[in-house]
Amino acid sequence: MRMPRLLTRAVGVRRLVGLAAAPAVVTLAAVTLAVVTLAWATLPNTAWAVQPWERLADPALEARARTITAELRCVVCQNESVDESNADLAHDIRLLVRERLKAGDTDSQARQAVVDRYGDFVLLRPPVEPATYVLWFAPVALLLMGGAGSALYLRRRAAVVPAAAPLDAAERARLDALLRDGDA
Repeated sequence: MRMPRLLTRAVGVRRLVGLAAAPAVVTLAAVTLAVVTLAWATLPNTAWAVQPWERLADPALEARARTITAELRCVVCQNESVDESNADLAHDIRLLVRERLKAGDTDSQARQAVVDRYGDFVLLRPPVEPATYVLWFAPVALLLMGGAGSALYLRRRAAVVPAAAPLDAAERARLDALLRDGDA
């Protein structure tokens, strides 16, 4: 069996330059760069969101506040929790939650005060109710419709494709001649 010309050239260049391990080195460098970039991009957001002057003196209350604000969506950023966001509105929501907890509210009462002010949209996990059915069930419905559509398409395509007719003697002879000429 003959090796294709392009592959022969690639192997020859690799031997000439001595780059047998180059793909592994390049892959390792790319993965390292991706990890460092991801860490650099996400660290400041999570590390600097809650400012020191926002924190409560009581560690138990502060832990409760952090738990609540981790479940609330920043209305400005929309894909970050209030606990992670640096937006001014997120700062105001964090202060509201801490004020409610200092006033003696339970966790659910403090959360509900924020929901009353900003609506269910502020919850990272909104409740399952008729107003949010589309949010909860649309991804599953779209996935099922896509699967059914793909199955229907494949079924129809298989039914339409006719079976290949066998070659007659003249076609077989021409094919053999072409194959012999291609090997030379």
